Amino acid sequence: MAGGVAAWLPFARAAAIGWMPVASMPMPLPPNDKASRTHDRLLVLNVSGTRFQTWRNTLERFPDTLLGSAERDFFFHDESKEYFFDRDPAIFRHILNFYRTGKLHYPRQECISAYDEELAFFGIIPEIISDCCYEEYKDRRRENQERIQDDQESNQSNEPLVLDLSFRERMWRAFENPHTSTKALVFYYVTGFFIAVSVLANVVETVPCGAAAPGQRRGEELPCGERYALAFFCLDTACVMIFTVEYLLRLLAAPSRWHFVKSVMSVIDVVAIMPYYISLVMTENEDVSGAFVTLRVFRVFRIFKFSRHSAGLRILGYTLKSCASELGFLLFSLSMAIIIFATIMFYAEKGSAANKFTSIPAAFWYTIVTMTTLGYGDMVPKTVMGKLVGSVCSLSGVLVIALPVPVIVSNFSRIYHQSQRADKRRAQKASKEAGQALVSSINPTFQLQRHHLLHCLEKATNHQFVEEKASTDSTSCLEVNAVKRVSPSPRSCSSSSSSSSPPGGALSSCCPRRTRRYHLRTPAITSLKGRPATTHQELSTIHIMDRPSSV
Repeated sequence: MAGGVAAWLPFARAAAIGWMPVASMPMPLPPNDKASRTHDRLLVLNVSGTRFQTWRNTLERFPDTLLGSAERDFFFHDESKEYFFDRDPAIFRHILNFYRTGKLHYPRQECISAYDEELAFFGIIPEIISDCCYEEYKDRRRENQERIQDDQESNQSNEPLVLDLSFRERMWRAFENPHTSTKALVFYYVTGFFIAVSVLANVVETVPCGAAAPGQRRGEELPCGERYALAFFCLDTACVMIFTVEYLLRLLAAPSRWHFVKSVMSVIDVVAIMPYYISLVMTENEDVSGAFVTLRVFRVFRIFKFSRHSAGLRILGYTLKSCASELGFLLFSLSMAIIIFATIMFYAEKGSAANKFTSIPAAFWYTIVTMTTLGYGDMVPKTVMGKLVGSVCSLSGVLVIALPVPVIVSNFSRIYHQSQRADKRRAQKASKEAGQALVSSINPTFQLQRHHLLHCLEKATNHQFVEEKASTDSTSCLEVNAVKRVSPSPRSCSSSSSSSSPPGGALSSCCPRRTRRYHLRTPAITSLKGRPATTHQELSTIHIMDRPSSV
């Protein structure tokens, strides 16, 4: 065998260095089909000045898209002999790569809205995005849709300040947004203080406050709620009165009382104050004492009233609501594991001495405290098989509980950032409204002078002014842009103003809106004597349209 390999070794070396051909057939010639080359010509795609080159057959692989169909001929430029698209060249690189490779990828650094617009323009459906980018694309798109929805809800809920609100509307606005007025803010902090006092009183009244009085139970310590019953009753009465007044005022001011009554916070308010009124009409009977004690437990629901005063509690509630499916999966998995391990543990410990696993339901307690890594130690397995089952049960509990935790954390982070963006939008809107109020409170004399100046310019330059809606940015309405100055007209400003403006401040007839912005188009204007006009920065942003000549 070794001799045969040694005999073929020189031939292998000769073939490796090219002295001896490996195959007897020659290499195939390169394709030289002129007809196919003519059909598959090179196309130049100009995307906002950035040129891309690709073969025609590459684009025609997807005939249902813009570039792969005859619709691209509408964008053909005859002079440059290329296709011009006024689109984003950075995103177009990924679109062209889709035609080349057949796989569509999502650029993580690009805006999701801009990416969707480019895909819609070129007729590419986003459902064909590759698996490596599809999940991130769906997450980004969902976040963007939620952000847009939050903006719409914020714009609908935060209506602009108006002066003709009714008393009921002003009251509801004060309850929902306490920072709108000082009185609403004071009531907000007062109700928060009484909520804290009520919760603390509910806790303190169970604390032992010394031995029993003579003639009562011996050897027992009375709780503070019984020793100082009158003081706690008065404190509870004051808190309940505040809560009742708040609930009735909210019910009175609610836009829809039925929706308010069936809301979660309304139910919490009713459950928090009803035990007090029921205790007033309940008789001193031992038969109903147990039911009364059970009813007093519902006073603990007053702590949920803090959710109106704490943004963190609201975020936690929204997180649990959005993670309902994940929490349901967690409970279902835990229930299955508890039943399985409780059954195995019961049969593993059935024949041991001092067995505490008397039934499968009794073993539920052990599996619950074991899977949640609590481990009271009141029930422990005695046999080797039971200990092995307990070890597997504890490890399985850690894994089952840890699975949905990342989803809950991500939802909490998402809702927290949405809340931060909503607060930022409210702050921006408040500052914008304050700026609008400041602009509207400008000295009227200044407005009259400004309107008078614009009227004079209209007469002197033979142009008319066109009002446009004020922009939403925070720039001042007194921006100065470069405009063309014209020489004075024979119709002087003073004469035109005196003849067209009656006394008594009627100069604002040409510009009735104070908060309007005027823009100036600057065509090639020459003076009346034929000399070219000079540029000068002197006016507010004015928009001028040529007035038709009277000649």
